[in-house]
Amino acid sequence: MKKISNVFWIVSGIILACLLFGVIAPETFERGTSYVQTLITDYFGWYYLILVSAILLFCIFLIFSPVGVIKLGKPDEKPAFSRATWFAMLFSAGMGIGLVFWGAAESLAHYMSPPTVEGETIAAQKEAMRYTFFHWGIHAWAIYALVALSLAYSQFRKDEPGLISATLKPIIGEKANGKIGTLIDVLAVFATIVGVATTLGFGAAQINGGLSYLTGIPNNFRVQIIIVIVVTVLFIMSAWSGISKGIKYLSNINLISATILLLLMFIIGPTVLILNMFTETLGGYLQNIVQMSFRIAPLKAEQRNWINGWTIFYWAWWIAWSPFVGIFIARVSRGRTIREFLTGVLILPAIVSFLWFTVFGTSSIEVQKSGAVNLTDFPTEQILFVVFDQFPWSTLLSIVAIALILTFFVTSADSATFVLGMQTTYGSLTPPNIVKLTWGIAQSTMALILLYSGGLLALQNALIIAAFPFSIVIVLMMVSLYRSLSKEKRELGLYFRPKSKKHEN
Repeated sequence: MKKISNVFWIVSGIILACLLFGVIAPETFERGTSYVQTLITDYFGWYYLILVSAILLFCIFLIFSPVGVIKLGKPDEKPAFSRATWFAMLFSAGMGIGLVFWGAAESLAHYMSPPTVEGETIAAQKEAMRYTFFHWGIHAWAIYALVALSLAYSQFRKDEPGLISATLKPIIGEKANGKIGTLIDVLAVFATIVGVATTLGFGAAQINGGLSYLTGIPNNFRVQIIIVIVVTVLFIMSAWSGISKGIKYLSNINLISATILLLLMFIIGPTVLILNMFTETLGGYLQNIVQMSFRIAPLKAEQRNWINGWTIFYWAWWIAWSPFVGIFIARVSRGRTIREFLTGVLILPAIVSFLWFTVFGTSSIEVQKSGAVNLTDFPTEQILFVVFDQFPWSTLLSIVAIALILTFFVTSADSATFVLGMQTTYGSLTPPNIVKLTWGIAQSTMALILLYSGGLLALQNALIIAAFPFSIVIVLMMVSLYRSLSKEKRELGLYFRPKSKKHEN
């Protein structure tokens, strides 16, 4: 037990208190989280928009900066994983269940109730796709990239422990090893648990929704308990095998399964329209990215509510997930240069997300427009399966989708148990299995409590609340990383046009 830090015990106490509160007084718990969530979105929506945009600009600056040639590791180190495996692992951890859950549902929701134009129109369809790209594009991956880069640079370049607190040493010094450091790591671990629990809640709800639509199994909390228990056993077994085995293989399976599902839907769906919408939406996204990044609608209450419910929710989701995804991506990115790392993390997953949402979003909107079925009559977690039902091979598509959600579920939770174990054992790369077991059960239980106390709304509320304090840590990480890289830039004599490869350190 000497390996276990105070962070483990503090966060365990906080999580236990939340779980008891959610069980004993679920309605009060839901009302309380809803109230705090409303306060944050109403008074700090501007802060989220500015922060995420600043993070993106900072990452772009580093790509073109001379420090881009610096390696995340020693000068002669080579990456531990191939580019294909690396991409599969960061993609599975970074998006996972969310892609499947919202793939057909988000664009449809925006089409029916768009932020600025009249619903169910051509303009609404264009805006729906554009905002879906915006929510799942480079802004989201910039948050992950910043946290991951800070951790990888601190750990592999400066030989610091793999802790969030260690990344702040350039600005807080040895306080990172004391109470301030403990507080920072507590915020990171708590945000991770809530972020992952939210995603697991979405996954359990959608697996239940799919099985209910296909087989008639009841779509209720009892079934979701069984689903979570089964998946918890699976991901704990995977976590036991370590990152180079279970997570690596599952990540590759995820990528293959997602590719198969994407190609099948692309072929049997409105193929030409999908290609045209991808081209049109990508152009619209690039043309309007600045305006969308800072749009807060201060004088229009209805539009402001839309931003709170979608954009602010997503920015909070990515922030809450960033400690987990950042630590995981850092762990598998050793040996890559800063430029290669940032370019890969920002662009490749975003492009795949764009393709995914174009295929499934366009298909769902066209199904709705056809009048064959009213998709809005179904809960969010069933929309994907109802869309499949309107095309050939619907049963095959649904089975592949459920299997994909299951493997994404296992991969996300599996990765999270490793990350949480690492963060609560002084940055150990081999946390004890009992610690991973504890966090595995904790995040699954938290997901069930949130579903029990208020369903998907409670999941969203908890996420926004947990993300807010950690967002302050992200600001400090950005300042700290800039200071450290500026110092190394001077020491290495890096310029905008290095004269030779000797600077690739």
